Amino acid sequence: MIIRKIEPKDNQEIEQIIKETILEFGLPTNGTAYEDIETTKMHASYQQNNEVYFVLENENKIVGGAGIKALKNNTEGVCELQKMYFSPIARGKGIGSVLIKKCLQEAKNFGFSACYIETDPRMEAAIHLYKKNGFTALETSLGDTGHSSCSVWMLKTL
Repeated sequence: MIIRKIEPKDNQEIEQIIKETILEFGLPTNGTAYEDIETTKMHASYQQNNEVYFVLENENKIVGGAGIKALKNNTEGVCELQKMYFSPIARGKGIGSVLIKKCLQEAKNFGFSACYIETDPRMEAAIHLYKKNGFTALETSLGDTGHSSCSVWMLKTL
């Protein structure tokens, strides 16, 4: 499997993975990445300074991805690990940790001091993965992600 920066041609495949995963785990479509306008135009959504989105490619097919972007409405040097979703073929192979490490290294390179993530309690494997990679639980959300349905908030100092 190859990790590379997103290209315009990847938009439809990564959008499909994000939306299918949300439905697969029974997550709400409101207040999640399902309804984010960014989800429909992923390449364009990660083209500003200090942000990047990586896709995971297997045999010329996109099977997952994750990105880094400044946390909205936060001036404390915090970025957000965003839209980390994998199709079933890419899960349970250790690739999630590799992708997180790549994203966190980019966040450090961009000058961020901490990385925030939020998810749903039903995403048990993802929560385990985040903890394994040094994220710790928070009592409340940070910034303004618009993901009102997410109730698990985590942070990692970089």
